[in-house]
Amino acid sequence: MTMKSEIISVGTELLLGNIVNTNCAFLSGELAKLGIDVYFHVTVGDNRRRLMEAVGEAMERSGLIITTGGLGPTSDDITKETIAEVTGRKLIPDEAELAKLKAIFARTNREMTPNNIKQAYVPEGSLVVGNDNGTAPGIILELNDTIIIMLPGPPIEMKPMFNEKIVPYLKEKSSTSLVSVTLKFFGIGESALEHQLSDMIESQSDPTIAPYAGDGEVSVRITSRAKSGEKVPGSIVRVTDEIEKRLGEYIYSYHNRSLQQVTAMLLMETGKTLAVAESCTGGKLSALITSVPGVSKSYMGGIVSYSNEVKQSLLGVSRETLTKTGAVSSETALQMADGVRRVCGADIGLSVTGIAGPEGGSDQKPVGLVHMALSAEDGTLTWERKFSGNRDKVQTFAAKNALNHLRLYLLNTVTSIDKSRY
Repeated sequence: MTMKSEIISVGTELLLGNIVNTNCAFLSGELAKLGIDVYFHVTVGDNRRRLMEAVGEAMERSGLIITTGGLGPTSDDITKETIAEVTGRKLIPDEAELAKLKAIFARTNREMTPNNIKQAYVPEGSLVVGNDNGTAPGIILELNDTIIIMLPGPPIEMKPMFNEKIVPYLKEKSSTSLVSVTLKFFGIGESALEHQLSDMIESQSDPTIAPYAGDGEVSVRITSRAKSGEKVPGSIVRVTDEIEKRLGEYIYSYHNRSLQQVTAMLLMETGKTLAVAESCTGGKLSALITSVPGVSKSYMGGIVSYSNEVKQSLLGVSRETLTKTGAVSSETALQMADGVRRVCGADIGLSVTGIAGPEGGSDQKPVGLVHMALSAEDGTLTWERKFSGNRDKVQTFAAKNALNHLRLYLLNTVTSIDKSRY
């Protein structure tokens, strides 16, 4: 099955922003894995006329329509009633679902009010999909040129129903799936990366190449249609190899891993231990590192030395250095890295000091200026960066930049590491 598909999310609460629509993101990702292209996302409130229009338009342009929400017992749950009207189907009771409803209420010693019974009614000719986590069943309606799948709105009900019951149904109708590989880059901007790959992007057909930016980094997703059971098509391998030839120095992950995951993996595999001293990042660098499970064997600890007094008393930064070059300087960064390595007994000390803003800058040291340093037994390294943006952006970019320098240092210390595993 290769067809256009769309997702219709039903619920006024979605339009008001009371609930974040996570169902669309989940379903789009899962459908892509099945090789089913999602062309439209539609959100409509609990209004019969507008829902009829949305379903009617969807039937004209899409072969697969998936709705979420509006299957419950209340008067504003109108999805199946509206779809039954649009498709000219009667609503009839499903005896198995009605018996299940009665059993649920009896088991919990609750009275089943008349409006609950409507959950057991389905459009005539439907395939009923049992709900193991709630009372509203899912519904599959197969028409001449269109398949309509109605799913409950609560993610705790919708996700397992889709994974366990809808996916097998859709797989029977499809012989291909979409396979994606995501490369992660640091140290190059989105526009520069796209310029380097412009000829490949302009001539793409299969696989497709999609660059997109994140917080201080860039990703490239390479997607191709594969035969059922095929892991990574040769077309993706060829494109990946070509991108690596052009931009390999910036690639930090071949498997869509985060910068902190890759760096932590390298720490653990090299057997090195790390300690961190932070000023302007206020603990963000340590938070990134410790977000990775298992890193406790490599991460010794961190010191947020926000004041000059703490830099002196805990890290051993000299008063002379602070007076002569200031807290935001390569000299201070290096003494912070040396100090935290010594205090924590680590193999590597990593430090960050700068001006995150919005105040505190000067002509000589503007907001966004950050000095970083790495201290290890085999030598030291200092570097300076100037970041733009608000306080959070400066802090995040500085923390990631320090992580990336640590990653590069670790790669250079061990020649036997295969980067493509990360």
